[in-house]
Amino acid sequence: MSLGNSPEDERPFRDESQEARVSVGRALRQARIAAGLTVDDVSSATRVRIAIVHAIEADDFAPCGGDVYARGHLRTLAKAVHLDPEPLIAQFDAEHGGRPAPTPAAPLFEAERIRPERRGPNWTAAMVAAIVVVIGFVGFTAVKGGGSDNDAKSQVTEGATPAASKSAAPAPAKDKPAEPAGEPTDSAIAAAPQDKVTVRVSAPEGRSWISAKDHNGRMLFDGLLNKGESKTFQDSTKINLILGDAGAIQLYVNGKKIEDTFQQGSVQRLTYTKGDPEAG
Repeated sequence: MSLGNSPEDERPFRDESQEARVSVGRALRQARIAAGLTVDDVSSATRVRIAIVHAIEADDFAPCGGDVYARGHLRTLAKAVHLDPEPLIAQFDAEHGGRPAPTPAAPLFEAERIRPERRGPNWTAAMVAAIVVVIGFVGFTAVKGGGSDNDAKSQVTEGATPAASKSAAPAPAKDKPAEPAGEPTDSAIAAAPQDKVTVRVSAPEGRSWISAKDHNGRMLFDGLLNKGESKTFQDSTKINLILGDAGAIQLYVNGKKIEDTFQQGSVQRLTYTKGDPEAG
């Protein structure tokens, strides 16, 4: 008869809290889906390549090129999908060994143990310094002598000089370049030219990621529009919009408010032309 625990009692307990914990990549993917954004939308908003976004959501951080770059991508992607980046970065550090500790400075007394090497006198440097001193003295003497001659000549000719010349008139001031006009106001939007399309996007209640392109596909704006901010876009033919959270946005097209009621968190792709307002 043996005493003690049986082999079954010595098995390590399963850490259920670790199994239930959502990984960093899965948390980002769930937040992106909840925000109604695709991987292409997030890549366009953050400038992070699509392949890296897919890899991070699969908890593969090798394509990031190192932990420093991985932390930067995590912070950028978390902000784009409306997540607090700090808990994700802390979880990443805990799972990847943490941030490297700074290298401690060497004690001061260790510098005293290193004895300086004894060196002989540097005769080459001494000769160069002596030559520079001699050249400088000769040049100074020549300049001083020439200056005294010039002073004497100026004194001789001073009596024959007529009245002192009048000070030169100041050059006429050049016309200042016109300052660039700021963002159009509401009245400017209402008076927008009929041969163009003018779209104003504002976020009075919250923030949203937006993207705006002209009729040639040229990017006019791509980023987050914070609460209280607004952007105005103008083109000769049409404006293409993508709204990450259309429920937080108010639109004014050619001076008129768009009355469409969008759902909070919904993604909308819209196009407006000179003949609108009509939802694109």
